[in-house]
Parts: sequence; C-alpha cells; structure tokens
Amino acid sequence: MTELLTAAQMRAIEQAAIESGEVTGLELMERAGRGVVEAVFEEWPELAETSHRAVVLCGPGNNGGDGFVVARLLKEWGWDVEVFLYGDPARLPSDARVNYERWAALGEVLPLSAAPSAMTETDLLVDALFGTGLGRGLSDEFQDVWDSHLDCIADGVAIVAVDIASGVCADSGKEIGIYAFVAELEVSFHRLKQGHVLGDRMGRAIVKDIGINTWQHHGSQTCEPVTLVCIEESSLFKTPFDHKYDHGHALILSGGAGKTGAARLAARASLRIGAGLVTLGVPGAAQMEVAGQITALMLRRVEDGDGLASVLEDERLNAVCLGPGLGAERARELVPMAVRAEHTPYIVLDADALTAFAEEPEALFGMLHEGCVLTPHGGEFARLFPDIAEKLKAVPTKGPAYSKVDATREAAARAGCVVLFKGPDTVIADPDGRCIINSAQYERAAPWLATAGSGDVLAGFITGLLARGVAPMQAAETAAWLHVECARSFGPGLIAEDLPEELPKVFRDLGL
Repeated sequence: MTELLTAAQMRAIEQAAIESGEVTGLELMERAGRGVVEAVFEEWPELAETSHRAVVLCGPGNNGGDGFVVARLLKEWGWDVEVFLYGDPARLPSDARVNYERWAALGEVLPLSAAPSAMTETDLLVDALFGTGLGRGLSDEFQDVWDSHLDCIADGVAIVAVDIASGVCADSGKEIGIYAFVAELEVSFHRLKQGHVLGDRMGRAIVKDIGINTWQHHGSQTCEPVTLVCIEESSLFKTPFDHKYDHGHALILSGGAGKTGAARLAARASLRIGAGLVTLGVPGAAQMEVAGQITALMLRRVEDGDGLASVLEDERLNAVCLGPGLGAERARELVPMAVRAEHTPYIVLDADALTAFAEEPEALFGMLHEGCVLTPHGGEFARLFPDIAEKLKAVPTKGPAYSKVDATREAAARAGCVVLFKGPDTVIADPDGRCIINSAQYERAAPWLATAGSGDVLAGFITGLLARGVAPMQAAETAAWLHVECARSFGPGLIAEDLPEELPKVFRDLGL
C-alpha cells in the first residue's frame, strides 16, 4: 500500500518523530537536502560527472532551510552556487536559520529580487521557496522570478522542486494564484503528497526516505490517509475445481438498435475479467443486431421495466450494469427496477444511467444502496453533484485547496455508495471516507485511454469483478488499475476493443 499524505498529515508525522527524540529537525533537514542532491544526480547523471552552476531559490520557512542544505552540498561537490532568499533571514525558523548560517560561511545570500539575472545562465534551478508550506498565492513580487523560471524551461535547464513546485497546493495539485512554478522533478520526503498525483501534473515526482518510516501518526486529522491503488491478486484467481457459477452471472443492459456497441464492450470486458456468465439484456428491436455480434455472451430480451423484473427473478444474477449506450429514457425506467431488485446485490451505474437523473439526482441517491458503484467522468459528476463540482472548479486563492479527493469523498457520502470519479487521476471513495487514487501519470501514464468506449470497458471490468463476489470498493480499485495496465501493455493505437483482449497478457504478467 502506497500512502499519500496531506501537508498537515506530513507535519504531524514529522512533529511526532521529533518529539519522540528519535530525530531532530536539523537531521530531517539535512536528510532532505541530501535526498534532493541524490535525486538530481539520479535524474541527470551528467550533472554528477563534473562541476556545474546552480541557482537555489530559498523561501522563508523550512523548505528554504532544505534549500540551504542543497546549496552547501552542491558547493562541497565543487559546483558554482548562487543562493537567493525571499524574506528576512532573522525571521527564519530555528533549523532553517542554522542552515542559512552554515551556507553563509561558504557563500553570499542575495535577495530574491536579484535572482532573475542569475537564472539566465545556469545548469540547475532549485525551487526551495515554499513546497508544502504554501498557504496563499504568490504575489506580484514573484513575477520576474517566475518569468525567468519559464525562460529556464524554454532553455532546457534542469529544474528540481523541494517537495512540490512553489505555488502548487500539496493537497490538491491545484495552482494557487497565477505564479505557480513548474519543475521537471519534484522530490518529496517520506511519502508522496496528494497533490503529486492529482490534477494535470508536469514532470515527475519521486520520494526520498528521511528516516521516519516508523512514524505513522497523523495527529488530529479527521480522515485516514489516501492511498494509491494496490490490487489484491487473490481476487482474480480461479481454482481447478471452480464451476462457472462460482464466479457469478452479470447482466449488462443495452440500448436500442444501432446503440448496442457500448453494452457489448462492457459485456466482453466483464466476461474477460472472469465473470462466470454474462448476459446482454436488449430490447426486441436490437436482438438480431446483437445476436450477430456475440458468441460466448448470452442474450435475453429486456424490453422494459417489467421485462427486467422478470429477468432479475433469476437469483443467480448477482451483478447488473446499466448505462453504456442505454439511452436516457430507457435508463429512467430500468435503473429503479434494477436498484430495487430483491436478489441483485451489486449494481454499476455509468454513462446514460447517470445522465438520465441529472435533473433529479436526489431521486437517484434515494434509491441507491451500498452495493452500488457510480462511475462518472467530469461532466457526469457535475450533473449529479453540481454544488460539489463548483467547489472543485473554483480557482483557489489560499491553501489547502478543495481537492478531487475532497469532492469524491463528499459525493460518495451523499450517494451512499462507492463513487469512481474518472480521469488520469481517478479517485475512488466509499461513504465511510476511505479513498484510493488510481494515478495514470508519470511512469503509469496511459494517454491511449482517451478513446471512445474505454469507459464502457471500465464499467464492464467493475461489473465482472462484482459478479465474482469482489466488494464494491475493491472491485472499483482493481478494475481501474487493470484498465490502465491493459492500456500500457497494448500501447499506442489502442481502441476500446483492445482493452479486454489485453487482459490475458496482463494476468500472465501478474503470475495468475
């Protein structure tokens, strides 16, 4: 399990470690600075081969103290280093002040206003201005430095941020104000922060150990730390003694003639991920169309609500997916019937099944139960949870900013079921506040998922896992992770039909 922290949780962990007597603030600062230098040399090996020139921008807090350590270590390596400080050195926190004085014995500290001219010719720019400690947007006095950092980007200068780029909220990944910095490499300590995997992130983030791995105390934080998806492979196993009904029977409901492709994608995905049986429920006008396209999948006529009620009398059906290509009118009739069915514990609502209730989301929420999973993309989320979406869309002026984690947790609590909020930073939450992020960024980037039908496949993956008896939260996590892995395995040229067919290779790579 990979834990993600907020800035407040990280401060609580550091404080607990210091108060225990196991480590001092100065030791943590020294380890952080060394971690940054190590990360720089790992990312850009050519910079370790000989001396170069660095510009280090230090802020008025402990992030600036880390910057002074970086400057000193680079100087000891033989580099030409220039250091610039924002603020009054007399007002630095005690540990940062010690490292300021250690640097001052080696070199000059100039005011930040003098930095732009020095940034025109440098090999490395170190952003140690604010990191996770940012509480407000950067003022106009940072504009010249910000403009010069943009020139550094254009000139190919290596840029590293201590913890997270200045001007970016460590909890949400949002830019606070207009002068947010960009770094090719962000070096976090102990754990990644939520902001490293939320939003449209540039560059990449890594974690350096600073020796507080045993400290997991989060102070008075009301929510448990968010984690990155970590699948339980045992949920995917089949034994030599299993029968098809040991792995459930999923029902995927389809739209009318000419609109069955999305449901067929979801059904194929559900079967591939291991559901024992999968049936497509289609209206009469689409029966011939679907029958000519399927083999291992089964077919049942589901014309209307009464037809669905009849099909759901089969107690072996244990998971239903509604939405892909369903049509809003058909969704409004079938969703209540499915959700209220006596014998069907698991329901996935996607696409049209969500949009159909945009005018009365509370009516939908009143029907839902803990066996349901909602899978909205950004537009669908805004239609179901308009007030939450407005808070998420708002441009923050101070931190911590309202994050996609906050939004998904609030939505799950309101809906009373698991909500999977799609995106490259897919966030999954349950009504109790447990939250997981499936990040398709950095080394897990999968831009090929931006193709028609990929969301239908994800809905099918979730439905298939639910049919196999996997709990809703775990089913959503596992499906989201496999969805990305299939895209990464296939690579460029991916279309939605390829995703289920790539699952066997992904499963083999997992050793299943």
